[in-house]
Amino acid sequence: MGACPTIETDRLVLRPFRDDDLDDYFAMMDTPEVRRWLHLSDKFDRDAAWAQMAGLVGQWTLRGTGLWALEERSTGRFVGRAGLYNPVRVDWPGVEVGWTLDPSSWGNGYATEAGIAARDHGFGELGVDRLYSFILPDNLASQAVARRLGFRLLEERVMAWYLDAPHGIWVGERGNG
Repeated sequence: MGACPTIETDRLVLRPFRDDDLDDYFAMMDTPEVRRWLHLSDKFDRDAAWAQMAGLVGQWTLRGTGLWALEERSTGRFVGRAGLYNPVRVDWPGVEVGWTLDPSSWGNGYATEAGIAARDHGFGELGVDRLYSFILPDNLASQAVARRLGFRLLEERVMAWYLDAPHGIWVGERGNG
């Protein structure tokens, strides 16, 4: 497949994860807000964060998709992750556009900016016709991002990877963004 590309937007650099991102990545993942929206258990620790980062980097090599580390162009500060996630899971419908930002960066439009870059990469470079986002029904902020990407709610259902809550499956189609 290939290595993770680097993409620059007006305010962000979407780049491969580096080993020195670990402390910032875990700090983001360890916030109560992120733990809530991503269903992270109390067992998700720094070691699990490192393994997750390594898996995200590896997905680029194995599948040509993955998540980028997000940093502010002006400061180089780590602000989150976003990209094209396509794991091997029983009922996973296709490539997901996903985003997770450190709560200190919420409200700046970074999720939308990174989501647009990921969406455009998926439709352009990957050549897929449909992209998905999986969002909890009460996560109104992420639903607003999905709408700004041109996505619509396709259905709500329980997924095999998280049986405790239904997720909204949002879909975006080439030419509708």
